[in-house]
Amino acid sequence: MDGNDINTSGKCPVMHGGNTATGGDVMEWWPSALNLDILHQHDTKSDPMGEDFNYQDAVKTLDVDALKADMKALLKESQDWWPADWGHYGGLMIRLAWHSAGSYRLADGRGGGGAGNIRFAPLNSWPDNGNLDKARRLLWPLKKKYGNAISWADLILLAGTMSYEDMGLKTFGFAFGREDIWHPEKDTYWGAEKEWLAPSDERYTDVGKPDTMENPLAAVQMGLIYVNPEGVNGNPDPLKTGAQVRETFARMAMDDEETAALTAGGHTVGKAHGNGDAALLGEEPEAAPIENQGFGWVNPNLDGKATNAVTSGIEGAWTTHPTKWDMGYFDLLFGYDWELTKSPAGANQWRPIDIKEEDMPVDATDPTKRVMPMMTDADMAMKVDPIYREICEKFIADPAYFDDVFARAWFKLTHRDMGPNARYHGPDAPKEDLVWQDPVPAGNTDYDVEAVKADIAAAGLSGADMIATAWDSARTFRQSDYRGGANGARIRLAPQKDWEGNEPERLAKVLAALEPIAAKHGASVADVIVLAGTVGLEQAIKAAGFDVAVPFAPGRGDATDDMTDAASFDVLEPLADGYRNWVKKDYVVTPEELMLDRTQLLGLTAPEMTCLIGGMRVLGTNHGGTAHGVFTDTVGALTTDFFVNLTDMAYKWVPVEGGTYEIRDRKTDAVKWTATRVDLVFGSNSILRAYAEVYAQDDNKEKFVKDFVAAWTKVMNADRYDLA
Repeated sequence: MDGNDINTSGKCPVMHGGNTATGGDVMEWWPSALNLDILHQHDTKSDPMGEDFNYQDAVKTLDVDALKADMKALLKESQDWWPADWGHYGGLMIRLAWHSAGSYRLADGRGGGGAGNIRFAPLNSWPDNGNLDKARRLLWPLKKKYGNAISWADLILLAGTMSYEDMGLKTFGFAFGREDIWHPEKDTYWGAEKEWLAPSDERYTDVGKPDTMENPLAAVQMGLIYVNPEGVNGNPDPLKTGAQVRETFARMAMDDEETAALTAGGHTVGKAHGNGDAALLGEEPEAAPIENQGFGWVNPNLDGKATNAVTSGIEGAWTTHPTKWDMGYFDLLFGYDWELTKSPAGANQWRPIDIKEEDMPVDATDPTKRVMPMMTDADMAMKVDPIYREICEKFIADPAYFDDVFARAWFKLTHRDMGPNARYHGPDAPKEDLVWQDPVPAGNTDYDVEAVKADIAAAGLSGADMIATAWDSARTFRQSDYRGGANGARIRLAPQKDWEGNEPERLAKVLAALEPIAAKHGASVADVIVLAGTVGLEQAIKAAGFDVAVPFAPGRGDATDDMTDAASFDVLEPLADGYRNWVKKDYVVTPEELMLDRTQLLGLTAPEMTCLIGGMRVLGTNHGGTAHGVFTDTVGALTTDFFVNLTDMAYKWVPVEGGTYEIRDRKTDAVKWTATRVDLVFGSNSILRAYAEVYAQDDNKEKFVKDFVAAWTKVMNADRYDLA
């Protein structure tokens, strides 16, 4: 509940809401209006650390050995207010780390543990994250002690990794460097459902065909991290569940072997909790009363006993020794036949038939009692699905191989959204380059930049072609998981060289001119592509009557095919680019909404977007050379003409067939220009029009050029972690 839910009929002197006296939101009044909120996430006003704080510098001061020692001690210090299973919090911390990282999805790179977003709604109150608020509160003494030198995002994932290490796994390593956010990422699309755990049919065209799940979603139901542990829509059927597991984990960047290893290794330790009536639990954290102080799912029957906990509703451990890293998961899953049963909370689960007493784990609170282990429907899929079974049998035959595959998969799970290892900090960060990190070799900086620029200028390429190619190379960057960008020049490799949005024929012509220049001077192709954009842009600035230098930092490297996981790059393909006025085909969402999505992934603000769009139009960089939105008679000069003519009331705007518009002279009715929705939204949306008017002013021509150069440079250097 928030303040707007309170009855305000009394004489409260404070206006509730902010937009209207009724407390409504602007988008509630005009739901068809373009919502720019996604570009306003993580405003500096919400960050308590201040502009001078740099976490990448702060984490270098961390006493890692002391923190790890304190972490391992904490794991075994059971608290009465939330008692540890078997006196060890390892299982709980692994689940916290897993569920923090597990919201990652490959399609748009959003989710994941890289920003500590599990602290905020909706993730902190997802049904699948039940009682993880307790795990975060257990970690508070460490966060308090080590302060700014460790982010919540790093601490949460370190807790899971240290738990595995403490229970006997040789981990692959751990890297620090994740920066916290301070506000919910409320504009991330988690699905259209209006209730938790709504039937998964709502996000599938055909629930029987897992690959028909709506993109960019990965989890099968609202409020779940992966799949429903009780089966598809709660109906046990390991084969069907296995199919959902495969699709879901693939959308989270995992192959079948990694999926089987994570399932087995994740369930080698810890337990599920369902020893009680789930209906008696209190509200989730965001709905809990103020006296709960951020605690949700309050259990009135806990009584200080780990055995009494209720979380998922499923009850029991998967192995005989749930605080020890061993092969116990496979011993039980493949050593016994299993039958369906119900947990005390009424959840569907599987139990072994005729299990030996010595194979039963002891009670989580009372070590003198032995209790029944269990498996979920997803666990049974590892035995029933022929592909997963074959992989598990390989693990069983070679435990050391299983250990290595799991350790690497866990590292990938917890680091996938950190980007390349250039962003890694700490003594335990592995040096090995992994293909999913999109490695790029170091580039040369010892060459004559001005000589390269002179050769580029003499190569006979148009300014529009040079600028468009540099843009296409850099626009793949995603701040969500730090993938893509100009570094590596992967635009010249498969699959990017063949993407429709990159205009393969034009791209090949430009590369044919630039690659010999790179070879001649010992520069990387990546540098030369960006430098060509610089040359084209500086020419356009001079044509507009200004002398503004475009910053350039050499040092990009060139990736090779061996460094490129081509299949995983498919998701980076632009299906639309408002900056180049192109949409591959008609989509459910509007072109301007696709533009906002691209802008947010690039890490740009709404003013930066406005500036870049207007500049790209007059530079003539539209995909295919279309004239839509090119509101100028001096194409190729970096002028403010786009904004001047967009806001000029001498013209009217008339829709025509094909979803485009004609810009007509009000007096003569003659067609002056044509436009798309993406062009006209900068005049129709009140916020964007306000920005457009700034650049349409007579006194802001030079400001526009400087702002464009700053935004352009930001995009070109977005993946230059060596410059930070």
